[in-house]
Amino acid sequence: MSPIGTFFGEANYKYDVPRQGRLFAGHPGRIELAHGRNFETALRDLEGFERIWVIFLFHENEGWRPTTRPPVPAPGKERIGTFASRSPYRPNPIGLSCVRLLRIEGLTLYVDEADLLNETPILDIKPYIPMADAFPDAKAGWVDEQIKESWTVETTLAFEEQNQWLRKNSEFDLLSFAQVQLRRGPFDDSRCRVAVDENSCTGTLAYRTFRIDFSYNLEYRQITLLAVRSGYSAEDLADSDDKYGDKSLHTDFLAAFY
Repeated sequence: MSPIGTFFGEANYKYDVPRQGRLFAGHPGRIELAHGRNFETALRDLEGFERIWVIFLFHENEGWRPTTRPPVPAPGKERIGTFASRSPYRPNPIGLSCVRLLRIEGLTLYVDEADLLNETPILDIKPYIPMADAFPDAKAGWVDEQIKESWTVETTLAFEEQNQWLRKNSEFDLLSFAQVQLRRGPFDDSRCRVAVDENSCTGTLAYRTFRIDFSYNLEYRQITLLAVRSGYSAEDLADSDDKYGDKSLHTDFLAAFY
């Protein structure tokens, strides 16, 4: 097999990717198919489908694991077999995602609700057919036993202003990242880059070199994003070493808000 194209989107790091594509609505990406392989003809008649199956490679993963810890384990099932999971660490690193097809322009497919990393190699595209592909009453094994813990994520004015500044001056969208990471609750340590103080009901979510401070209400399952701060100390910023190439962004951010 060889890739037929490449996906381009906002998620550059694994922790940017939502657990399910439907949790990432409103963040469109695109699939660019290869030229010179008659894919223009292969795309004929696909325009009328609202959703498509995208088969792709987990191109940044190496090796596989026979068991995995699901993001939201069922009671008594802290680890499950890989073939009973959607884990990206598989014997063959093949992924499957059902994305929303927005439009097609030439060899470019514009999509939404994609749980793919930027520059993911695409192996194949198939139409989603509800009659054949949807079984809403099918049993889902251990997933049916999950404790569904959904939280609401709210923001303060201070956070909104800081996030808007970052969106204007960089490609970062900390609100989207926080929603993806925290909607299942701040206590899930399988993916969230979170430190929680249960005494004060506060926590910090790490996003690259920035930090998002939040508070939470356990009774109402509510999280409030309080503010954004730099993960660099004054000494770090004074050091000429700029491993991530973002110290000037942090300096400007601090000047604007602190």
